[in-house]
Amino acid sequence: MNALTAKLKETTFSVVPIAAVVVILHLTLVPLEGTLLPRFVLGAVIVILGLSLFLLGVDIGIAPIGRIMASEVVKSGRFAVVMAVTFILGFLLTMAEPDILIYAGQVNTLTRGIVSSTLMILVVSLGLAVMLCLGMVRILRGWRLRWVLLASYGLVLLLALVAPKEYLGIAFDASGATTGPLTVPVVLALATGVAAMKRDSTRSEADAFGLVAIACVGAILALQITTLALHLGALPNTTATRSPDTTHVISPLLHHVPLEARSVFFALLPLLVLFLIGNFASFKLNRRHRRSILSGIVMTFLGLTLFLTGANGGFMDVGREIGLTLTERHTPLVLLAVAFILGLMAVLAEPAVHVLTEQVQDVTSGSVRRAAVMGAMALGVGLAVFLSTLRLVVNGLELWHLLLPGYLVAVGLTFASSELFGGLAFDGGGVAPGPMVTTFVLAFAQGAAAGTPGADPVVDGLGLISMVALLPPVAIQLLGVLFQARSRIRTNLKRKHTDPWDDGGVLHRPKNGTKKYDPIVSPQGLQQEKEN
Repeated sequence: MNALTAKLKETTFSVVPIAAVVVILHLTLVPLEGTLLPRFVLGAVIVILGLSLFLLGVDIGIAPIGRIMASEVVKSGRFAVVMAVTFILGFLLTMAEPDILIYAGQVNTLTRGIVSSTLMILVVSLGLAVMLCLGMVRILRGWRLRWVLLASYGLVLLLALVAPKEYLGIAFDASGATTGPLTVPVVLALATGVAAMKRDSTRSEADAFGLVAIACVGAILALQITTLALHLGALPNTTATRSPDTTHVISPLLHHVPLEARSVFFALLPLLVLFLIGNFASFKLNRRHRRSILSGIVMTFLGLTLFLTGANGGFMDVGREIGLTLTERHTPLVLLAVAFILGLMAVLAEPAVHVLTEQVQDVTSGSVRRAAVMGAMALGVGLAVFLSTLRLVVNGLELWHLLLPGYLVAVGLTFASSELFGGLAFDGGGVAPGPMVTTFVLAFAQGAAAGTPGADPVVDGLGLISMVALLPPVAIQLLGVLFQARSRIRTNLKRKHTDPWDDGGVLHRPKNGTKKYDPIVSPQGLQQEKEN
């Protein structure tokens, strides 16, 4: 109960900012019709309860499975075992990820079944699992993250030249929706466990980050290849529609309960079967530990069902209505200002962001503060939603006009920032598009596209998640450059008194001859700081 209370408090403080923005907009710019606001408030309560149960279930049931798998991988020390476990976990976790379940349903509706939910979930899960294996190879072989990302996004760029243009937004959005509160804890546990297998312990901290970033590219590549192989054809034109239920409060939510429960059950079933088989053949956990994990899986099922019910039954209509009404009744400046504020608020509500920032502070022994990373991500996401909405205001501004230079800057910054900040930055881009972005904020963008003359909610309404995944890597790496500059200044000031060596701030040698590394600039410094 104490753990559940803590989760309720955490999720309440996460969801309340979004709810407060909606209430303020209702009282000022966008008066919501009928029962939309009461249904949104009830949906918010259900989302808070569901997200709390879900996160507690992940802590009790899902994350321990990842840690147990990582432990088995470390014990075996065999390359084949690492690859097999990584692929299976990556595939099964993505199929049950709430973000991709929500996004696949939206794409299925917008494309009128051309890109079905089942097809998208299977393709994206497969792509993520394959790239997750590549990320593990990088850790074991010691490849530099910047070169892996450069090669991966180079391949994405080549495929973008020949793949159907209208599917670009869907593919890039899917990459951001694959890594959420279910996938991230397990992937980080795997990365940390496998990085610890390496003999070179000085690089294990830096190698523990970047796996999420590489995995995200798999969704883009998989969908690009699928559109080429299956010849899906042109997407249907979608006209603006205004058909939310404004007369009922509870019945729209109750309608979603059996649908979401069925979807979540089949998404979690393979993971449950994998755990039972693994426990019988290898883990052999005691009864107490086994019952704890099974109860966590049950909590995950109940929480995810409630969360999807509240999100799809209460959040989506309101987000779409706000975007549509702002576009029709107010100036573009008002629309852009609201978009930026929603981006700032949404990142605070993402559980996976909190998981990542806590791990960053722990791994860096407090050298990189959680608040600094969170602030950089919030600014990045706010700017991402702003720029995505700007495409509706500026004629001729297309998604690739933003993505191409954005990724060139993001990958280019990996050569200026440290290995640690490079991996952290792209991992941050992977976790930023979470439940709030894929539900409320994306619905807002689709509503704004529906209300813009000449815009299409499929082509112009999608692409927001890809921008949300892009801007945090840029913001965090710029933060890393500032940290490195500050650290070098401090090191140079100290060197004037104690150090005749000139090494650029990465390594300085006091007069006693011992090496001392800077924890911000080099992973060796992190290891040395922990030992001290």
